[in-house]
Amino acid sequence: MRLGLPPLISVALILATAALPESPQQTWQAWLPLALWLAAFCIEYTSGGLAPSTGLTVVSAAHWAERYALILLIALGESIISLGLGPKLSAGLPATWPVIVASVLGVTIIAALWWLYFDSLAPALEQRLHRTRDVRARAAFARDAYAYLHLPLITGIILFALGLKRYLAVISDPHGDPWRAHAAALDNRVLFAGLVIYLSGLLALGVRATHRVSAVPTAVVVAMAVGLPWAGRLPAVAALAIVAVAGVSVVLLGLRSTDPWRSQVRRTALDEQVAAEQEQSEWRRHHL
Repeated sequence: MRLGLPPLISVALILATAALPESPQQTWQAWLPLALWLAAFCIEYTSGGLAPSTGLTVVSAAHWAERYALILLIALGESIISLGLGPKLSAGLPATWPVIVASVLGVTIIAALWWLYFDSLAPALEQRLHRTRDVRARAAFARDAYAYLHLPLITGIILFALGLKRYLAVISDPHGDPWRAHAAALDNRVLFAGLVIYLSGLLALGVRATHRVSAVPTAVVVAMAVGLPWAGRLPAVAALAIVAVAGVSVVLLGLRSTDPWRSQVRRTALDEQVAAEQEQSEWRRHHL
């Protein structure tokens, strides 16, 4: 009952939303589908609190972590695809230098977002899940770190990809000055909000997994949140350049960092990989 009842209620709410009339006559009828969707979402999200008490657990920490990492990787790949799917670009307009520069900046930002997760945070999460042997504690950590806190990461990437697509559409407009073109206020908010949500999700993951707060990413999140209202005053290319410089700076600081935690996480991940390969080689030597 604890496992099956919440999804059953959520599906019933979604089906009820589909059965509503498409042309509402009153204001409350227009908001009713959104209310039902939010109710279904809240039921699904809050019912995860019952997971540790159901007796279910994560059998393979490596497989569990790999599945979520692949989902995040797919989302980052889709944001790269969005570079070529803007309404202006898909119409067959010629690629200009502003478009090329903006595309390179967009790929640079996406690469920085990839690095921030896969460099040390992803293996740290997997190692923490490996070390958690208690059934209830392992289920709770898998729920919090993966089922819950990976959702903001995906949401942030989707919003960033949407904003990036709109940015490229403005820059590729042949009727204006592409270097000085300004994106719409909503596009600026969507792009920067996506980055803030993604980085905030990374910080929350780091706190849940290691109980430590990284100073540099925190400063970047605060700076982007404060600069969000001012982003609309900058040309689209300039805004992308600032974000790209910030992302590359964070990556370089991480690479030059002497943080023993990062070194330990990466050394442990390498030792695990070497041990697994040695075990496979030994098995093949005796059985093949």
